[in-house]
Amino acid sequence: MPAAPASPRRETLFCLALVTLLSFLAYVPQFWTPQAFFWDENYHIASAQKYLNRTFFMEPHPPLGKLVIAAGEALLNLNERDDQFIGTDYAKAPPPGFNFAGYRLFPVLLAWLTAPILFLALAIALRSPIIALLTSFLYIFDTALIVHLRGAMLESPYLFGSALTLLAFLMLRARQEKPLCHLEPVERRHFFFASFLFGLGFAMIMLTKVLGLVLILLPLVLLFEWRKDFPRIFRFVAASGSTFLLLYVAVWQAHFALGTRINPILPDQGFYQASAEYKDILQRNAVRSPRSFPIMLRDSLRFVGHYSRGVPRLDLCKADENGSPAFLWPFGGRSINYRWETPDGVAYKYLYLQANPVVWWGGLLGVLLAMSLLLASWTLPLKEKLKNPTLLFTFLILHCGFMGGVFLLDRVLYTYHYFFPLIVSFFLLGLSLLELRHILQWRLTESRQITIFLGLGVTVFLGFLFFKPLAYYEPITDDAFKRRSFFPLWELHCVHCPRESMFVQGVR
Repeated sequence: MPAAPASPRRETLFCLALVTLLSFLAYVPQFWTPQAFFWDENYHIASAQKYLNRTFFMEPHPPLGKLVIAAGEALLNLNERDDQFIGTDYAKAPPPGFNFAGYRLFPVLLAWLTAPILFLALAIALRSPIIALLTSFLYIFDTALIVHLRGAMLESPYLFGSALTLLAFLMLRARQEKPLCHLEPVERRHFFFASFLFGLGFAMIMLTKVLGLVLILLPLVLLFEWRKDFPRIFRFVAASGSTFLLLYVAVWQAHFALGTRINPILPDQGFYQASAEYKDILQRNAVRSPRSFPIMLRDSLRFVGHYSRGVPRLDLCKADENGSPAFLWPFGGRSINYRWETPDGVAYKYLYLQANPVVWWGGLLGVLLAMSLLLASWTLPLKEKLKNPTLLFTFLILHCGFMGGVFLLDRVLYTYHYFFPLIVSFFLLGLSLLELRHILQWRLTESRQITIFLGLGVTVFLGFLFFKPLAYYEPITDDAFKRRSFFPLWELHCVHCPRESMFVQGVR
């Protein structure tokens, strides 16, 4: 295969380097502040300490996210002790001098590196490194993503695995016009590498949050497109499936091997919901036996259902309810005050899960445009056909499939559960804008399309600057805060301001 021209390659590498630098500046500096728990860190750091002390426990999520959190603390080792919270599932009141940097290290690094992975995926989908760079601003400069992913949370490995899976999917589609047997050796290596990445990314997702199961739609799309190329299907399933299985088993086995000590002050005398068979395995210290693995995995997966039955439903009448209905998520609703403090009683520092409205509303525009374009292409005699209808439809199905599944869940959910469909909406926005040929009488040439994306990127950055104090724990006065709470569906409110809701009569 002839080598790619030097100029486009240099352009892509330059844009990749710029995305990597900008995302580093957005996600990494001062990630250890505040030196206090916020949101689910109370749960996840308690779990991480159990790994560090080989204490048995069960969790409602697969183990990779907590293992990653524990690995950072094991690597940096900034605390003299790492056993303060092994007797509880919810950590409180860290001792003086407790350092959070190790626990947040790998989630922050994965949040940073998700940006270049997304850029590469966007560059393939949009076929322009410049447009992919500007579309990447939607991830880099979203204040809600920055706030949440800079903590010791599960969403960082979950979104990194999602981005890796999307990149692998697009790589696999890039050279599918020729049967596998006709590919050049370098193209075959590209195919097997992409298959490996797909298995790796999908395993990371399923080892972190089961909500990522919707990505099973992607291999179904590939199998349909390759239905006449059985050798390609066989080799993809073999390569991606073996990678997935190897990583899935290895991570679960690491979880089991690191949890052998029973702490009787934990639930059920330290055994949680372990069956009699699992208890016997623990008492015999047989967690490394291959025969034990199916029993331990079965009980761990059963615990997910047990825990889910205890999760409350959404109740918007509760004064302290932080959950939100899924139909509000594309608008950025509802915001969550993770933490606040005041150095002087005049200005307040906030860690607020607050959307950059340009990002979230832009993503919603992408979803609506994709629906409109596809519907028009199916029902109207258009003069020009869509350039990427299959890709547009695939990402739309991913978004709608996730949201449809969420609406079936009978439990409280939160705005950050929308992070994956939000990222999918970035692809929909980019693809949809490139499908537009005219805006009124204005013909969209390539240079004009780039101008539109440049305007999008600048507007995203301005939105980031406006909401930046709420993302980086910077002091802000009540008057300045109120200027940012202009959209009622967010229910964004300062500490001493009444919380007004469009769904509940009166002021809470």
